[in-house]
Amino acid sequence: MNAMDRWVAAACAELHLDPAEVDVPRVLDLARDVAHNVLRPGAPVTAYLLGVAVGRGADPAVAAAGLTALADRWPADGDSAADS
Repeated sequence: MNAMDRWVAAACAELHLDPAEVDVPRVLDLARDVAHNVLRPGAPVTAYLLGVAVGRGADPAVAAAGLTALADRWPADGDSAADS
């Protein structure tokens, strides 16, 4: 078990969640895409928004794919470095 696995297991225990239901690679990929295509501080906020949507019943894969597509088409304005 690596550090990420231990952290996810501990965080899930704290939040009374099943770690088997957490798709860590999907969340990390989404955070990477937002950080690179939109702005770095948007990554954790987007991960939180994904969690809220999933908590309200959204399919995790569909919601993450929609957010990734949004980040991929987000206009590059050259201000990303200044916002981070």
